[in-house]
Amino acid sequence: MSHPPGHPLQDFAIAITLLTAYACLHPFSGWQEIGVSPLAYLTAPWPRYFTWGDIWLNVLGFLPFGFAWMLPRRNPTHPLWRVLCVWLAGTLLSFAIETTQNYLPTRVASNIDLATNSAGALLGALAGLQWGRRFDTGSALASWRAWRILPGRRGSLGLLLIALWWFSLLNPSSYLFANGDLHPLLDTVSNYSLSGNGFLRVETALASANLLAVGLFARRVMKHPSLLQVTLALLIGLAVKSLASWVFLAPHDPLHWATPGGLRGLAIGSALLLLCWHLPARLRHALASLALLAATALVNMAPDNPYWDAATRLTHQGHVLNFHGATQLMACLWPFLTLLWLALNGPARLTRDPEDPS
Repeated sequence: MSHPPGHPLQDFAIAITLLTAYACLHPFSGWQEIGVSPLAYLTAPWPRYFTWGDIWLNVLGFLPFGFAWMLPRRNPTHPLWRVLCVWLAGTLLSFAIETTQNYLPTRVASNIDLATNSAGALLGALAGLQWGRRFDTGSALASWRAWRILPGRRGSLGLLLIALWWFSLLNPSSYLFANGDLHPLLDTVSNYSLSGNGFLRVETALASANLLAVGLFARRVMKHPSLLQVTLALLIGLAVKSLASWVFLAPHDPLHWATPGGLRGLAIGSALLLLCWHLPARLRHALASLALLAATALVNMAPDNPYWDAATRLTHQGHVLNFHGATQLMACLWPFLTLLWLALNGPARLTRDPEDPS
């Protein structure tokens, strides 16, 4: 079956494509001319030294691309023809990326990368062919979306922003749920200094404000709000944060983020979310925007935690560094994208939404 306009998987596929390209070309600096053909890597011998870890990372890096583009099916074309088209699109994307990498001093164009990326796109497309019907119109997931989430592209983009919030939490940061820090994009550092108690108070404020903002935003995206499902979305965020701690910071301690300030902020933010759950819709909308603005302003004024900086520098190498570039970008931009969504779906639209006005 074809998907209705504004299906979240179409927006998700576009976001996956952009993030994949960004991760493969990060960092965008030091552009240079080369003295050979930019296509010379195609006929070059395969690298003498490579690891199976790099091979699998290249495959896994393009697997989401193939899977995502198999899901938004509008035309009743033959399934194998769609697999072929998605595979060719992934191969062409990898070809464009590898060719562009010739002009970046920190990247090396490689035919083995092209081959493994292409294989990842093909495997993702085959996975989408096998399991993609679970996302079709009439499936349990589609029925849940139609019942719970705002219709059309507003709901689709809202769901996408929640998924991107989970993705942004893969970026190791000094503070729990601390998104919107523009220092990495502007290449600046904060001039403030904080004591141990200062870090505690700032992390408490950031965690509580962000939890309140995300919880109220998720409620706004829902047509029939469910506290249980909003709580589940927040718990998934904590699980992703634990995964980031385990992979990037402390393999022996996946709960590295569970500092006294973070835990206190979770408790305060949860209490505030419960208190605000039944407020009038316009007031909830304003509080979500205000909490997000306050948290974004605070994280840009607060200094980095030197301990976290030292830990992240030890692990951000190779493919991990490239992946970190994509997560860091999303962590920087997520609050501003969400504020834009809230501005476009503000009080003037609340009366037209099928959400309870209480």
